Amino acid sequence: MRKRYLFPALATGMVIAAGLWLFGQTIPKASLPVLTTSAGQSPDITTVNIILEEAGIGYDYCDVPTPDILADGVGLGDRESEPGFHVEINTDLSRFKKGTPYRTVIMAIGASLKGMGASGLTVETEEARLKKVLDYCEANKIFVIAMHIGGESKRGAPGSDNERMIDTVAPRANLLIVTRDGNKDGRFTRIATQKNIPLIEVKNALEIVDLMKKIFL
Repeated sequence: MRKRYLFPALATGMVIAAGLWLFGQTIPKASLPVLTTSAGQSPDITTVNIILEEAGIGYDYCDVPTPDILADGVGLGDRESEPGFHVEINTDLSRFKKGTPYRTVIMAIGASLKGMGASGLTVETEEARLKKVLDYCEANKIFVIAMHIGGESKRGAPGSDNERMIDTVAPRANLLIVTRDGNKDGRFTRIATQKNIPLIEVKNALEIVDLMKKIFL
């Protein structure tokens, strides 16, 4: 796997102090293996994948998984990328053989009409797909981490594409991780309080690298 870097500082081993804010509970633990995916098809999922690589956590990735794809477990049933459908298999297969059920799903929340269009989706069909995936995760006790790391650029007026992705995913997550500038209005704090979901707020995406180690390792 080609090494990607979120920030050049990580390549030189520079240590940057974290500024995490945890609302209400201690940092929860999640289990491997993990699948990453997008909720809204924005490029933020690429950042999430790089974060996991920097944390030394293997993962599988699918941009538009369905319950059937999730059910195939590690290796995603040997599916291959094609136009409008992208997969990466980065799980340590020496630890988790193909077909091992996923224990965690990470969703990067952020809407992109271009990204949805490339996958043949509309906002409505993306919402419907996500609801089915969340139903599957709930029925199969898969831990869902919802990340909103796009900041203010991935927010909007009520009813906007970005807010609809938040509406669909955030209230059903088991853990919310958000950047501070994406939660200036306290929306994620209110969701976390109303739904009793642990919420971790960070200054920037870099801080999530160490956080992932605490959650998974």
